[in-house]
Amino acid sequence: MAGIQPHIEMESLEEHYVIEEDECLINRGPTDKRVLYLGAAPNRYYPFYLFSEDCGWKEIWNIVLSRTKVVFFSNKINLLVPCGPLAVLVDLVTGHQGSVFLLSLLGTIPLAERLGWVTEQLAFYTGPTVGGLLNATFGNATELIISIHAMKSGMIRVVQQSLLGSILSNMLLVLGSAFFSGGIVHSNKEQVFNKVNAEINTGLLLVAVMGLVFPAVLHFTRTELHVGKSELALSRFSSCVMLVAYVAFIFFQLIGQRNVSIPVNEDESEADGSSDDKEAPKITNWESIIWLFILTTSISFLSEYLVNAIEGASVALDIPVAFISVILLPIVGNAAEHASAVMFAIKDELDMSLGVAVGSSTQISMFGIPFCAVYGWVFGHPMDLNFQLFETATLFMTVLVVAFMLQEGTSNYFKGLMLLFCYLIVAASYFVHIDPESIRDKPEA
Repeated sequence: MAGIQPHIEMESLEEHYVIEEDECLINRGPTDKRVLYLGAAPNRYYPFYLFSEDCGWKEIWNIVLSRTKVVFFSNKINLLVPCGPLAVLVDLVTGHQGSVFLLSLLGTIPLAERLGWVTEQLAFYTGPTVGGLLNATFGNATELIISIHAMKSGMIRVVQQSLLGSILSNMLLVLGSAFFSGGIVHSNKEQVFNKVNAEINTGLLLVAVMGLVFPAVLHFTRTELHVGKSELALSRFSSCVMLVAYVAFIFFQLIGQRNVSIPVNEDESEADGSSDDKEAPKITNWESIIWLFILTTSISFLSEYLVNAIEGASVALDIPVAFISVILLPIVGNAAEHASAVMFAIKDELDMSLGVAVGSSTQISMFGIPFCAVYGWVFGHPMDLNFQLFETATLFMTVLVVAFMLQEGTSNYFKGLMLLFCYLIVAASYFVHIDPESIRDKPEA
């Protein structure tokens, strides 16, 4: 990024930079210029605000309101934001856990969506490598925050089931919706995607299944060398191995094999000269960092009410805790992924849809689950990778179904419909499933 020169003519600024009106900006140097937009690339301009000493609080307040408007009023889903404060108010006034749970669930959806949007805005300034790491870290931040709060409350099964539900939701509901919507819009042709990326992600998902199967098998066959210890030790060792494998995967994708992630239609679009200019960022890098902190803090605050109301909501709404954890909670964290995957599929950018849906499942299985196990190890919460037989079998069958759907490198609305039907079967199964490890799930006498 170019530095600020001592003397700049306004005429050159008008030719090369974009100047917004009615914005109060600070002047750090001897020059009396009030605003300078620095561009890092052609057709992409990054605002760099400088405020003058004679700027009043009214102008500063107007700037804050304008940036808040960009963040919170640019998407209709943000109409659900007031549900968060309402959840806190209902908890203080009535204490009805069912209402608190539903309101906090609805209030977290727009915060999770905006967190993903702000991360994308920050990626404009960091470049593809760091941007990919940011997406890997914050793309599933909502699930991790909810899991950490649940773990602190001793709800290990909620942690396991919510992470499992996030994988199932991404692979069946999100990917199925993307295939179905893309197939309907582009019914006159067959949509294609990069098979190599799909094979790498499904391979990692099978590795994650292996990491979850062996602790469960060790438990149910009762073949532990040290009863009560070997299962936990194996889970922690496998978690460390999975984290290392995920770091190697990031290195492979972003550094070692950059050409692997090139969409299959990119060469055709470049040859036709029809590739569109990349979208410009809507907020600055520092604004992205500030909003990242604000949104993460807000999600963390609201997640505490959400987690504390799970058991009460299960009784008040007569819904099993397993169904809440596996089906309802992941819908919150996957709201942004769901919308993005469908949008990319409609635009015939199926590689992006797979990157959102299957890539997010890979992040949760190879990073989210082992991270929570290691976190519990460090802070004294004995979380293992024994997700019980029912949950492990569900994950294994889901990975197999998705792997078969992706093996040809093509997509159509029928494949999407089959994935959606599979998700309905999974949801119905957990609605009638009693978790033997959860006391609240057991019917009262």
